[in-house]
Amino acid sequence: MNFTILEEVFFGNRILDYIIAVAALFLSLLFVKLVIRTFIKRLKKLAEKTTTTFDDLLVKILGRIALPALYLSCIYLSLKILKMPASSEGIINVVELGVVTFFAARLALMFIGYGLHLYLSRTQDDITLVHSLEGMSRVIKYLVWAVAVIIFLDNIGFKVSTIIAGLGIGGIAVAIAAQALLKDFFSYFSIVFDRPFKLGDFIIIGDFMGTVEHIGIKTTRIRSLGGEQVIFSNTDLTDSRVRNYKVMQKRRVVFSLGVTYQTSLSQLKEIPKIIENVIKKTKDAAFDRAHFFTYGDFSLIFEVVYFVLNSDYNKYMDVQQEINFAVKEEFERRGIEFAYPTQKLYLSKE
Repeated sequence: MNFTILEEVFFGNRILDYIIAVAALFLSLLFVKLVIRTFIKRLKKLAEKTTTTFDDLLVKILGRIALPALYLSCIYLSLKILKMPASSEGIINVVELGVVTFFAARLALMFIGYGLHLYLSRTQDDITLVHSLEGMSRVIKYLVWAVAVIIFLDNIGFKVSTIIAGLGIGGIAVAIAAQALLKDFFSYFSIVFDRPFKLGDFIIIGDFMGTVEHIGIKTTRIRSLGGEQVIFSNTDLTDSRVRNYKVMQKRRVVFSLGVTYQTSLSQLKEIPKIIENVIKKTKDAAFDRAHFFTYGDFSLIFEVVYFVLNSDYNKYMDVQQEINFAVKEEFERRGIEFAYPTQKLYLSKE
């Protein structure tokens, strides 16, 4: 049998070299498919029986990163058997570096995603944090891929530092223009991790008040009592005094009422006790004090303080209304008159 044909050279390689390369590629791919994939499938079944999630992450890494990387490695190693022109070998090396960078970035993102998933699983009751971390994960993905591209370009010969330095005045202008955006971005992190308020909280900032609807990377949106949407930059919120009524456990209420100067002393002494009994009988209200406060221009003024054992504003108004009805009823039964603005003119005859 004549094997001299195997020694024929095409494009710098013998036919035998091509056969060896193809055989190596076939056998290595077969090995990966039969052995490694079978191993991963069995490992996946074992991971499904455990309660931990880290082994699930390892199975995912093997299936999505290790397995494709092994297939590509088989192709790369089979090509290395052959003699390549310098230009072709350079292209293969660049592709190899790109593939390694790609899988390294994916691996980093998988570990970051796993960490965020663990954190979110413990805070599922906090809708604001879940929403914010999901938005933050997108920013992290962009940053990881940006770093991966920079590393790749730097390793294939591009002087990234020189390019960045070459931006010169343009780079400074962009940095100045992005200053406000960066401040809002860091304020967003402050809101997410410090959590002065959450989605659904009723807050007051200066003259504005409303319910938090959306917390974004740059702005936070609030639905006001009038129905319109008020948009704040995150920096405005972190630089302002924010009053959060949602986290209030009980509401302190102070109100005053006035009775006429014709009210007798015995009736005046009864009024604090009347108000105390009314408040104590009212559901979700806790009495604090009631006092004859001062002499007004046309009334004797009492000051009353009590607590509503609920943070809801509508509940506070219901309690106050019930107290007002009961006080009015008690005063009418006892003949005590509320005061209203009056004037008396005294005329003298000479």
